[in-house]
Amino acid sequence: MTSPDGLDHSTRLRWGIYYLLIALAVGNMAGRLMAVNSVNRADLQKHLIRDDLNRTKQRLQAKQLSPEQYERELAAAEVRIRQRRQLERPFLSANDRSRWLAIRALVEHGTYEIDAVLDRNIWNTIDMVQHRGRDGELHLYSSKPPLLYTLMAGDYWLLNKLTGMTLGSHPYVMGRLMLVMFNIVPMIVMFYYVAKLAERLGATDWGRLFVVASACLGTLLNAFAVVLNNHTIAAVSATLALYAFVRIWCDGETRLRYYVVAGLFGAFTAANELPALAFLALLALALFTCDRRAWLQGFLPAALLVVVAFFAANYAAHDCFTPPYMHKGTDDPEENWYMYEYTIEGVTRESYWQNRQGIDVGEPSKAVYALHCLVGHHGVFSLTPIWLLSVVGMCLWGLGDKSRERWLAVGVALLSVVVLTFYIGLRPREDRNYGGMTCGLRWMFWFAPLWLLTMIPAADRLARSRKLQAIALVLLAMSVFSMSYPTWNPWTHPWLYELLEYLGA
Repeated sequence: MTSPDGLDHSTRLRWGIYYLLIALAVGNMAGRLMAVNSVNRADLQKHLIRDDLNRTKQRLQAKQLSPEQYERELAAAEVRIRQRRQLERPFLSANDRSRWLAIRALVEHGTYEIDAVLDRNIWNTIDMVQHRGRDGELHLYSSKPPLLYTLMAGDYWLLNKLTGMTLGSHPYVMGRLMLVMFNIVPMIVMFYYVAKLAERLGATDWGRLFVVASACLGTLLNAFAVVLNNHTIAAVSATLALYAFVRIWCDGETRLRYYVVAGLFGAFTAANELPALAFLALLALALFTCDRRAWLQGFLPAALLVVVAFFAANYAAHDCFTPPYMHKGTDDPEENWYMYEYTIEGVTRESYWQNRQGIDVGEPSKAVYALHCLVGHHGVFSLTPIWLLSVVGMCLWGLGDKSRERWLAVGVALLSVVVLTFYIGLRPREDRNYGGMTCGLRWMFWFAPLWLLTMIPAADRLARSRKLQAIALVLLAMSVFSMSYPTWNPWTHPWLYELLEYLGA
């Protein structure tokens, strides 16, 4: 039976379940976001403030002041103590604070130089570089490519004008509001379009529902929804580009808007994840074979818009077109932006990158690194084993008789191998650090929509048997466990890493 909106009963039921899954994911992410705080410092902060206040009270009581003078001096001392002992903050890592500092500097001081907003305890980061500014003096800057945080600064500027609040005065309110806008709302868009892809390419109710459930609850993207990062934005961009591509490639769409969406968001994915240039190149090549006129009128101008914006943002921030990560690996202090000293609040410090610690030293063995990136303590397949089904799906489509789906599988498989090879085999030792202290191999997170796409045929095959469904559900439960383990801070080691440390392995 078909309903008035043109959907049959089973389709309506599936979409009802999709929306329930999206609601569960959004509630989970939003709840953790609203609880974000460097809670490991909270009790210490209270203890230090209490001790300082007790000593201040004893000192003031010894002065035999009048009650009015005592209360006045105690209140002033408490303000100074709280400022000095402030340790709590809603920004959990040097990585996300690097972008927050740049956003503050842009809106509050009109510059990309973060010197004015940097301090020793709250607003600090190791993810910064130093080079000469346009005034000829040395300044500190975020080490992140500036396009993304420049766009985010526009949102902060608007919120600041509407509310009068700043990230400095109201970090929890402003930070959480911006993270809802930049993480949770885009993730809703991703979930919705993954559901549309599952509807278009899936063949069974169970298979479609499994893929959408995996998207909503089974990837490590959800863990990163509570921090400012480029990986969630890249994954959402890849989803939109992929959906537009499927409409053109599989459905024969010729409307210009799909080429525009594919070009715009394919390029924006690459702007946020450098190896996604391979994704953009494959999109460009495939779509060029579909409709050259639409490619020239839609895809190419949209992609070039992002390219121009990327280099323009770099020039505005650093007075050169290349991003900060291109300025290292040389002994010339003027060219190596990562090797420097700086003075903050009267204390001279060295750049963290001159004396890397812990996991940032890098894994010396490429073989060991490959093992842990794939099936070890930061493993793509050991932490989120649902991606094993994606590999199965690539094989099913690749060996199938539908040429369009076969090429989809080949494209995703090729991209996966190329990017993994780039990170595992082509990076120097200092870059073989699993993404630093993080809950997974974050450089591969943007592949989520591509791997969810190729999971579809495997999920449909599993729908034939209750035993196979049970195996898939175990894999999903393990993936949800890895996503949930960080609780409130994704800038922590995965559970497998901590288990191996506990066992002394």
